[in-house]
Amino acid sequence: MDIDVPETEKRIGIRLYSTDTPGLGGKLRQEAEDFVVREITNRKETETGKYLILELKKRNWDTHHLTRSLAKALRISQKRIGVAGTKDRRALTTQKISISDLKASDLEKIHLKDVELKVLGRSKKAMELGDLTGNEFEITLRNLDFSIEETQALLEKTTEEIKAAGGVPNFFGVQRFGAVRPLTHLVGKAIAEGDFEKAALTYIAEPFPAEPEEIKAVRAYVKESRDFKGGLEKYPLRLGHERAMMNHLIAKPEDYAGAFLVLPKNLYRMFVHAYQSCIYNKILSLRIEKGLSLNEAVEGDIVCFKNEVGLPDNSKTEAVTAEKVKAVNRLIKKGRAFVTAPLPGYASEFATGLPGKLEREVLEKLEVKLEGFRVEAFRELGSKGIRREVLLSVEPSFRVSEDELNPGKRKAVLEFSLPKGSYATTVLREYMKTEPLQMS
Repeated sequence: MDIDVPETEKRIGIRLYSTDTPGLGGKLRQEAEDFVVREITNRKETETGKYLILELKKRNWDTHHLTRSLAKALRISQKRIGVAGTKDRRALTTQKISISDLKASDLEKIHLKDVELKVLGRSKKAMELGDLTGNEFEITLRNLDFSIEETQALLEKTTEEIKAAGGVPNFFGVQRFGAVRPLTHLVGKAIAEGDFEKAALTYIAEPFPAEPEEIKAVRAYVKESRDFKGGLEKYPLRLGHERAMMNHLIAKPEDYAGAFLVLPKNLYRMFVHAYQSCIYNKILSLRIEKGLSLNEAVEGDIVCFKNEVGLPDNSKTEAVTAEKVKAVNRLIKKGRAFVTAPLPGYASEFATGLPGKLEREVLEKLEVKLEGFRVEAFRELGSKGIRREVLLSVEPSFRVSEDELNPGKRKAVLEFSLPKGSYATTVLREYMKTEPLQMS
């Protein structure tokens, strides 16, 4: 935990590693097959129902782009296609999707590169966000400089430390904040503070070090000049969201809140959530720094409990009193209860005792005003707040061999399963200990 973390992680509230081993470094996603994701769901199909249920296997496709392309090929509204979760673009992924009022024979109209569709059955219920229990991962780390024996030893030591701790800190990974430009939390902060002008300009025009120089230059121009017409001439077409917001501001100057409505709903709702996630990461980092366990409750903690499918249910929480500590920790050891930390909102529940002191310390240092999470100017963005389990239970397995794509180097293949809402990079960072933008 004394190993310094990259500045990119510090900006999103992650200040440490939970393992003490040196990092493997390496290269992630050299090819799509290096990042395999298989969705885990307990949904069952039948032979009847309005919705055709398909297994979708895709390579190098963004989920939103793919559903849009499917809708175009079928000549239907994109709203008729349902998914349980978005999957990585630079990856080989398998998941279930639903399409309403569609016959299996209609699939003959679809001819998309690197896309396979298999009929599983039908259902009376569409696939919706959250209709999964987790994901299985098979991830290849390439271009490793260590020998096979050294790589094996490092993997074993890191895995031992992870298993001894019961998992890894359940941080929100950099993807939560933007893969190339992790600043959605800064947009969310401005929104929660009621400054939509700052929020819009941060998203449209704040340059980020990892971007190409020409993109940084045009963002800096708009940031300085507020010349949105000039920005449209300079911004490349691929920055479609920024261009859409500038178009709105040209038509309706000063309507900075309205500029967010031109974005996809799943994107504009992400901003405040990212701000909450950054605060949560900071609280979790401080808890670890102060020596509080992630797998054992102390007086004042708030815990949640396992639901019917074995996942933490953050809608049901309980404060840990002195009288309950031993009983709660017995449940934690059995995997039936989980220590939590807050994603703060206007109706947040906070811990007491030392855990509560640490939570308040972070909020005070950041000058967080909880009422701001109501977002009076755009109530749809508001959040009551919720608590999230602080430990991500995971038991990775691995194998090591020579790297056929990089002669003279080694590769490691890691396999593990994670519950929904968690990030594979949160596990990988403990092994690689490298710049997270190289992992996204």
